[in-house]
Amino acid sequence: MAQFFSVHPDNPQQRLIKQAAAIVSEGGVAVYPTDSCYALGCKLGDKDAMGRMRRIRQLDEKHHFTLVCRDLAEISRYARVDNWQYRLVRANTPGRYTFVLKATREVPRRLQDPSRNTIGLRVPDHAVAIALAAELDEPIVSTSLILPGESLPLNDPEDIRARLGRQVDVILDAGPCGLGVTTVIDLTGDAPVLLRRGEGDASAFGITD
Repeated sequence: MAQFFSVHPDNPQQRLIKQAAAIVSEGGVAVYPTDSCYALGCKLGDKDAMGRMRRIRQLDEKHHFTLVCRDLAEISRYARVDNWQYRLVRANTPGRYTFVLKATREVPRRLQDPSRNTIGLRVPDHAVAIALAAELDEPIVSTSLILPGESLPLNDPEDIRARLGRQVDVILDAGPCGLGVTTVIDLTGDAPVLLRRGEGDASAFGITD
């Protein structure tokens, strides 16, 4: 049964964050809050944990996970960012956006788009997610907690525990945190391209349609 930690959404208890990070570091799958919705997360490069997340959501191998980073510096480590890309990312981080960028060698091949060598990255505006990534000292490999056949993410931690308590290893309960997904912006071309409209305002990137 999953460990269940009630954490403060703005000032998460470091003791609990350390315990959660230790579970993830040892191959565990976590449920944790972000500024858009609850997410599933695991350690970078952990193939078995990634497989478990795919099974929970019934995702195929073509689904691309997101790297949830603690700050802009971490994005720059895992993605190749030109000056114009950096300006856009900096102006909209932290926030409800996922940025598709060219991956660096720090990103395991299995996490990259095999044809484009890209990766999705974001910095959420949520203290718990940031604290967990910081304690892990690396990004969290993540996907929104939307179960098969459902259109909205799970948002009630007690409901999450009842439904997934035997499939994940730790649940960080910070109360309800949203029912949306991030806006996905592709920054690999000459101009931003909207790949998915979500909680973030796409007009910040000059996209109005």
